[in-house]
Amino acid sequence: MDNILRIEGLTKEYENVVALNNIYLEMQKGTIFGLLGPNGAGKTSLIRILTGITLPDKGKFTLEYTENKDFDSLSRMIGYLPEERGLYPDMKVYEQLDFIGQIKGLNKTEIKEKLNYWGDKMGVSQWFKKKAQELSKGMQQMVQFVATVFYDPSLIILDEPFTGLDPINTNKIKKEIIELKNQGKTIIFSTHRMEQVEEICVDIALINKGNIVLKGNLEEIKNSFKKNIFKVVYEGTLSENKDYEFDIIDTNDSYLIIKDKDIANTSPNSLLKKIMQYVDIHSFVEILPTLNEIFIEQVEKISEDLKGGNNE
Repeated sequence: MDNILRIEGLTKEYENVVALNNIYLEMQKGTIFGLLGPNGAGKTSLIRILTGITLPDKGKFTLEYTENKDFDSLSRMIGYLPEERGLYPDMKVYEQLDFIGQIKGLNKTEIKEKLNYWGDKMGVSQWFKKKAQELSKGMQQMVQFVATVFYDPSLIILDEPFTGLDPINTNKIKKEIIELKNQGKTIIFSTHRMEQVEEICVDIALINKGNIVLKGNLEEIKNSFKKNIFKVVYEGTLSENKDYEFDIIDTNDSYLIIKDKDIANTSPNSLLKKIMQYVDIHSFVEILPTLNEIFIEQVEKISEDLKGGNNE
């Protein structure tokens, strides 16, 4: 697939605090890209540069051959749902959406057609004549999602899009995100909720203190951090006193968590053969680390490396 977005050396500093430190990223067309990290990691600073709210101190980015200096073109190519919601409370919903459509270069006919389509699809058409302040927080969120996507942007940036939504509307937006991706849209999903990213993202970048800690395909990253630990659902009895060829990390009456003692020559098949000598196996599944576990491990490793450097 083609790279739709290239970020090259973006750097941003605020009052001697480095918010972004020489960031390089590429994102493909038709993918959901998870931009992850704790609060204050640099996610919002990067988003503000991509959306033209602030300028980088160094570096540039290119979206579909359009460089970041071309603000007008980029504005029409990018849809942005910010974490801080921004509907005008005293303004009717349709009027706000109509205004956004005009800013994005649509004519009145196009605006009407697209808003009718998205309003019906997301179940918000009945609120178009209401003022924003008359809507619940969840419904305002749904309206702002429509405001982000209805003018057909190439790049869609969603910053904590599920905040304040009930499970039904959360699933509705998840479904639309996946559908937009299947239509060829590129979606940046920014959050500190790692479990949400594992559900829908293909590629990720982990940011901490303005630096890229880890980036790449999510499944490949998880596989690269696996520790050859397996969950075994079994039937039978294991002796507490016997020295087995595997370490029992955890156990209860129906399952074991085990790891091969022979790390150099371990494989799932060899470990399965070893455990089958003692019990009947109902299931044998490798336990991959969660994204949250990987992130914590990487951040702690970097902190230790920095401490070591300061002591030299």
